[in-house]
Amino acid sequence: MKAAKIAYRPVGLLLGASAGLLAGALFKQTWKVVGHDDDAPNATDEHRTWLEILVAAALQGAIFGTVKAAVERGGAAATHRLTGTWPA
Repeated sequence: MKAAKIAYRPVGLLLGASAGLLAGALFKQTWKVVGHDDDAPNATDEHRTWLEILVAAALQGAIFGTVKAAVERGGAAATHRLTGTWPA
């Protein structure tokens, strides 16, 4: 039982990295539609408004959090189906 949890660690790390890449790509595409611009604003971009920067940051955080949770939950559920142990 403990071996399954230990074996899941590298899988969890790979899933987390994959989730980050997926979330970044999804945010970039979403911003193109929502922001009508190819690049999301940086916090230090003097030509962008506070509202635009904060909306972009909130949207990016929401997308990242949702994708990360979905990928991690899916990985944990798959591990549970394969091993019978929840990898917590």
